[in-house]
Parts: sequence; C-alpha cells; structure tokens
Amino acid sequence: MNTFKKGVHMDIKVWMYVIYLAVSVGLTIWVARALSRNGQVFLEEVFAEERLARAVNSLLVVGFYLLNLGYVTVAMKHPDPVESTSQAMEELSLKIGLVLLVLGALHFFNVFALGRYRRNRLRQLATHPPLAPIGRLPMPPTPPGAQLVGAYPAGPHPTGAYPAGPQPTGPRPAGPQPGTGPTSNPPTR
Repeated sequence: MNTFKKGVHMDIKVWMYVIYLAVSVGLTIWVARALSRNGQVFLEEVFAEERLARAVNSLLVVGFYLLNLGYVTVAMKHPDPVESTSQAMEELSLKIGLVLLVLGALHFFNVFALGRYRRNRLRQLATHPPLAPIGRLPMPPTPPGAQLVGAYPAGPHPTGAYPAGPQPTGPRPAGPQPGTGPTSNPPTR
C-alpha cells in the first residue's frame, strides 16, 4: 500500500514538473518573439542603423532565452513531497509567478539600458547649446591704426551707423554719428 501511495505522489510531482516546463518554456518563447518583433523598431531608433539593430536584436533574444530557460530549469526542483493536486497547483503557481517576474525584470532592464543609451546618443548629436545665450562679452578696445577683420569693412556702415561692439578704424562719414557722445557709452563693471 505504501509503495502505491508513493507512486501516486511521484506521478503528481512529475505532472507538476511537466506542466511547469510546458508553461514556462511556452511563455519564454512567446515573450521573446513578441519582444524581438516589436523591439526591432525601437532598436533601429536607438542605433540609427538597421543592420546593427538587427544584430543587437538577435543577441538580445539569444541572451533572453539563455537567462530565462536557465532560470526555469534551476527553479524546477521541489525537494518536498507533493501530497495533493491542490498543493501541486500552489507550487506550480509560485514557480510560474517567479518565471513571470524574471521575464518582466529582464524586459524592464533591457528597455531602461537601451533608453539611456539612446538619450546619451541624442545628447551627443545635439547641435544647439543646452542653454540660450544671456549676453555678449565686451570686446577689448582696438589699438589705434589696427585694422579689424570681420563682417563690417572699414568705412561707413550702409545705414550710417556702426553696430554695437568694436568699431572699425578708418575714415568716418561727416556729421554726428548715432551712439556717440558723452552719455552713449554704457557703464563698465
């Protein structure tokens, strides 16, 4: 009688293992295919090159399979005897729940790491400064007789006034110039 009872308990435990493996491997394959198919677009945005994105996608899928299937096989062992089908269902739900948590944690880690990489790459490619300029630095006075090289040639400006900043040397048009006089220079600090 005791041998029959032990054989029944073994059958429940074996069936628990079979169901656990079937559900866990099926979930791993389904999640890996969904992530590979839908993650391709995200990886192309992150790496900005389709060939590199496909290669990284394949490597991520292989790593995903190795980690998850390794965890599934390590977590399969249950040292205590299983007395009833309800106990087997409880143990099965615990094991499958842990597999789902591991799948979710790996997915979150991948998305987080790739998102950080994408933000850093976009920051490096940015062409504008992160802050708008708040002013201009004062230019030192030019020594007498020095010729300035820049956007405004020596001589009168087309509007008759010189722009703010260093004044070109050379002849000036006759008459008063705007921006000249005793009160036109801003105080210096």
